[in-house]
Amino acid sequence: MLKRSKWGDRVKKVESLALSFQHCPLASPYKPRLSKPWQPETLWRLFSRQSDALGFAKCCKEVVHVFALEKDHAKTGQRIFLVTSYTELWHYYKTYRHSLMHCYEVIPEGAVCKLYFDLEFHKPSNGGRDGMQMVASLIQFVCGKLEEVYGVKCSAKDVLNLDSTTEEKFSRHLIFLLPNAAFKDNIHVGHFIHKILQPALDSVRRRRGGGQGSDDTGITNVALGTTTDPLLSFDHTQEVGGELLGPPMAKRQRHGEDDLQFLLVKDKEGHDQLFVDLGVYTKNRNFRLYKSLKAGKNTAFTVAEDNEFDTQPDRLVSAEESVFLASLVSNVSFTGQKILTSDVPVTKEAKQILCPVPNPSDTVRGCQPSPYKEVDDFVLSLVTRGDVHGGVRRWSLFVSEQLLVYDILRYRWCQNVGRHHKSNNIMIMVDLKEEIWYQKCHDPVCRSVNYRSPNLPLPQEVCISHFMKEDEVEEGYEMDEEGTIEPRERSAAAADPTWTHGQGEGPEREDDWQDDHAYLQALEDAERGVLLEELGPAPQCHGDDLPDDLLLQTLAEFETSGDQICTSTDLS
Repeated sequence: MLKRSKWGDRVKKVESLALSFQHCPLASPYKPRLSKPWQPETLWRLFSRQSDALGFAKCCKEVVHVFALEKDHAKTGQRIFLVTSYTELWHYYKTYRHSLMHCYEVIPEGAVCKLYFDLEFHKPSNGGRDGMQMVASLIQFVCGKLEEVYGVKCSAKDVLNLDSTTEEKFSRHLIFLLPNAAFKDNIHVGHFIHKILQPALDSVRRRRGGGQGSDDTGITNVALGTTTDPLLSFDHTQEVGGELLGPPMAKRQRHGEDDLQFLLVKDKEGHDQLFVDLGVYTKNRNFRLYKSLKAGKNTAFTVAEDNEFDTQPDRLVSAEESVFLASLVSNVSFTGQKILTSDVPVTKEAKQILCPVPNPSDTVRGCQPSPYKEVDDFVLSLVTRGDVHGGVRRWSLFVSEQLLVYDILRYRWCQNVGRHHKSNNIMIMVDLKEEIWYQKCHDPVCRSVNYRSPNLPLPQEVCISHFMKEDEVEEGYEMDEEGTIEPRERSAAAADPTWTHGQGEGPEREDDWQDDHAYLQALEDAERGVLLEELGPAPQCHGDDLPDDLLLQTLAEFETSGDQICTSTDLS
């Protein structure tokens, strides 16, 4: 009887806690994690429009990314857009193969990314061509160019080689995981590839009867957003964590058309074209994922038999998940990265527009604004003091960490030394997720101690959460527990603004709804007060989140107490 009495007291305390948390909830709702303590909280939102998904991803506190999904019976080109984390996508990617078998990574505009290739040719039209040898030759050629232009050394062991070849088409994806280096964004990747493949492009145009810059081959610069030939010059600018480096000292060599003849293939009509698809370097490009296949097809991307890349998984992820993470083009960390750029040459007239004489309104010295214009303006205000008007030389966006890095020019104030550096520039780092900013610099002394200034909050009017709330974006789809994705049902009120509760009633008035809400709230408070008087004083509410360990410990004690009572009852 004594144990039963203690059990009753425990139940009353739990009920009292439950009522308290309902009336005074925790600072943020508890979100279950996937399966292990180090994995992220779950977040899975589906949208019918890519712009909505990208906007929602920007306003999330969690580090999330956008993916595109295709359905077998959907209209051609129609896709659903998913916002979630890398870890959660992989968690369900293995389970719900039917719903997630046609999945694409959305490479965000302006995001730092890996060098990547989409390779294919029509096998019946290219009898006798050895696709594997062509891939090996391309990797060797590109590795040589990376060392020649940027001083970055790599080999086939740094290239993830994925295969999706069928009886009709040879198809590969190559993702270069360069040692401590990545490209500023996929537009710069496209410029670099156009430049190094210029001799092959000229050969194709000449064979098909087009002149220099002709667009009848389908391999012009339209995809890159410019009518200027980007093959005329290289920008050898490099950065290490935002630090400007000089051009490499390696001797440059010119490769003639004969060196790239292996890249020339025939299409279905017998016309010459390139083995490399040059149309995959556009803004917000959808790039098919590892283990995914196209709608209506039955061949997914798998690790190629001639792949030499070793993923070297750590203890927290499986070997297969390591391949998945390595294949993500925009999955690049900021730490120690050398940022590679390959800009289009700018005409004299354009330079006068993009690079005006330094003045207070000078912004980016020739580079375009980042996707976060309000943050750009805030950073410019930080580097303006007295007669010193700083500017932004270059920005880099690391979407895997939601970190925006600004390399500053004409302003060298460093908080570590309390003065301007004589020759070394500084960086302003903006953490979009935490909504903070801090300063780092390129000075060797500051770098030797890995100095970073204290964190400072971003102004509210700059924070993405100020412009868009998570619950303000309408989701178009939802996925049930069995993995089925269906359009989200709209309520009658949302579908028809004139909808009423009952026949003959007019539109509901806002003041009527407020009265009803106030009445229900008062009734709930009264009921709660009576019950709390019976149960005794409730514990005080706190604004901090309860740690997972405490919740798990309480649950274990609760289950242990229940087992003891059941045992006592059986014995009696």
